[in-house]
Amino acid sequence: MINIKDLKKEYVEEETTTRALRSVTFSIEKGEFVSIMGPSGSGKSTLLHILSFLDRPTSGSYTFLGKSIDDMDDRELAHVRNKDMGFVFQSFNLLSRLTVYDNVEIPLLYSDIPPSNRQERIEEAVRSVGLAEKLHTEAGKLSGGQKQRVAIARALVTDPNIIFADEPTGNLDSQSGLQVMEVLDTLHKKGRTIVLVTHETQTAEFANRIIRIKDGLVESDKVVTNRQFTQHLK
Repeated sequence: MINIKDLKKEYVEEETTTRALRSVTFSIEKGEFVSIMGPSGSGKSTLLHILSFLDRPTSGSYTFLGKSIDDMDDRELAHVRNKDMGFVFQSFNLLSRLTVYDNVEIPLLYSDIPPSNRQERIEEAVRSVGLAEKLHTEAGKLSGGQKQRVAIARALVTDPNIIFADEPTGNLDSQSGLQVMEVLDTLHKKGRTIVLVTHETQTAEFANRIIRIKDGLVESDKVVTNRQFTQHLK
């Protein structure tokens, strides 16, 4: 699904050049659950922005679903991002006065999915994160963990090929964070491809694979053999 090779990203300000990514190479297959870890300033956020078409690399190659981003203009990138990618953010990004239903509907308003199919999609997405009874509740009345699950439902509603989750437990207590990660784990078991960015080891270990970034380079890329979700079930 994703193949990047010798990816580099530099930011130039006046006479100062900052090398956020120096030479990053890896692939992500359909159906994988991958965590990208690294300390603040390691380049993991820059990498996520490039993977999710929010930024372009300075050099190197990136192919998504077999097509190079060099062959796509900004309009095409935006179309693919809206159609094939779902996003979950640390800060939820919900509209507090809108209901769960209305928040989850938002990506559909910018898609080519006909209105007649939207209700079924929304209800299924909300049901899949365990919040069917909150469908018509205002988002502002939900707990932090529930808000993040609504954000996951919103990411799912367009049936994307991949979900990018950026520090999804960063604003949650440990119990709410566990519930959110269990939702992502369940989605992965149903075949979803998930790329998670986090600095928390416990959160990262829900994935099947952890890529560690340091100083703009891949420090390690390992399969997880002792996953957190399995530990919590014991």
